[in-house]
Amino acid sequence: MTELIPMPRAVVADSGEVRLTAYSQIYAGPETERVGHWLSAVLRQATGLPLREGWELDDTDGDGIGLRLDPGLRPEEYRLVSGSTGVLIEGGSAAGVFWGAQTLRQLLGPDAYRSAPIGRDRTWAVPHVTIEDAPRFRWRGLMLDVARHFMPKDGVLRYLDLLAAHKLNVFHFHLTDDQGWRVEIRKYPRLTEAGSWRARTKFGHRASPLWEEKPHGGHYTQDDIREIVAYAAERHITVVPEIDVPGHSQAAIAAYPELGNTDVIDTSALSVWDTWGINPNVLAPTDNTLRFYEGVFEEVLELFPSEFIHVGGDECPKDQWRQSPTAQARIRELGLKDEDELQAWFIGHFDSWLSARGRRLIGWDEILEGGLAKGAAVSSWRGYAGGIAAARAGHDVVMCPEQQVYLDHRQDAGADEPVPIGYVRTLEDVYRFEPVPPELTPDEARHVLGAQANVWTEVMEDPARVDYQTFPRLAAFAEVAWSGLPAPERRDFADFERRLAAHYGRLDALGVAYRPPTGPRPWQRRPGVLGRPIDGPPPNR
Repeated sequence: MTELIPMPRAVVADSGEVRLTAYSQIYAGPETERVGHWLSAVLRQATGLPLREGWELDDTDGDGIGLRLDPGLRPEEYRLVSGSTGVLIEGGSAAGVFWGAQTLRQLLGPDAYRSAPIGRDRTWAVPHVTIEDAPRFRWRGLMLDVARHFMPKDGVLRYLDLLAAHKLNVFHFHLTDDQGWRVEIRKYPRLTEAGSWRARTKFGHRASPLWEEKPHGGHYTQDDIREIVAYAAERHITVVPEIDVPGHSQAAIAAYPELGNTDVIDTSALSVWDTWGINPNVLAPTDNTLRFYEGVFEEVLELFPSEFIHVGGDECPKDQWRQSPTAQARIRELGLKDEDELQAWFIGHFDSWLSARGRRLIGWDEILEGGLAKGAAVSSWRGYAGGIAAARAGHDVVMCPEQQVYLDHRQDAGADEPVPIGYVRTLEDVYRFEPVPPELTPDEARHVLGAQANVWTEVMEDPARVDYQTFPRLAAFAEVAWSGLPAPERRDFADFERRLAAHYGRLDALGVAYRPPTGPRPWQRRPGVLGRPIDGPPPNR
């Protein structure tokens, strides 16, 4: 019963249990009806019980489930009480009720995560318990890169379910990069006609001699995006889209060569990039480029209702701008000092453009270079320093330092680890990640919206590889982002491992190809595929 992940704030157990039967009902009070529909759907398919809709809370007769709001609770806070009158979940909002329903599903056991019942004689019981719980952070995110390796829509929907099961509430959708453009823009059809496919793909790290000699690609139609956003909203997850500018843009330039620095290179000869690394081909800082991307963002805003829109802003080499008479003329025209300030001007344009439409810009911490755009928020990925600087300047921050929570980094130093990338980041390392740097004052720390784990897919050629890199470390990250844990050195990792042993059963029922604690299974290895391991502990700065 206590094997819950993430760990709740308070649990008081009692003797007895509530048994769900063919007569059990689910009552969903005002504004919780959609949570009730979700809960009844997943429990019906797993248990085979009818779980009819009740009209009054006391219809449950001690064997049912009630859902209702409690205005005395904070929006994502919930209280779950299982006792002689049945199970009651109260939340400060529908989101709080939904997180309580996720806890209820855990209490029912791993088979509650299956898509069909596996036995006629199974007893479905919830122990008598009172649980009070609320999240530490408002931003509890996962970034999934679908540009390097495309994940079809059904895989994205599956990941939204996995986020919800771990009480994560932000899905950062990395939709564009040098290696592919993944979202339909009707004004510019070649972005997907030409920009969503590459002729071949590097297999392993960019230093690897291996190639997958077949086309790779795909994209989401606008209706696919609407479905994904609606599916996420049903699970109280916000989808934050990322359209990368001004770097990581070769796929867009391959589709529309005029977007590149045509006075430096022949952009018409560029194709969608087939390897990894930092690409020198970046957007030209022209009015034409600005107008083009305004057209892109106009359609993006119609598809994504999120407060934040991510514009990338990372890893933008300035060599072409230094060589470009057009870029240099723009620097002089705007009275800028250098190319870093030119990038800040570029990002600042879209900060103002988005603000005028009631949205907020967020970008990787390179947007600090040359001056931070007014009103912008920062995803701090190059360690903590960018986030600290941004918070001290009064900007909101999402902490996602590469050295701590990049889940493409290897999980072990063993020779069997598939395509080893970066530092060793074990399950325990992720569990001891602390999103709020101690250097921040309490006022500055309030700018830390939360934390995010990032999954970059250069060396993840299919969903099974994504699963392997993401789980079980995402369970540890979810507890860091949700639970009010003590300081990293005082966290009870042994207790987390004990609870995780039960959680593996839930992941098994969900079909997650996680890394076992004993190491990769034979089919999870990639012998002979070159990676980029980095020895030693990562810098903690």
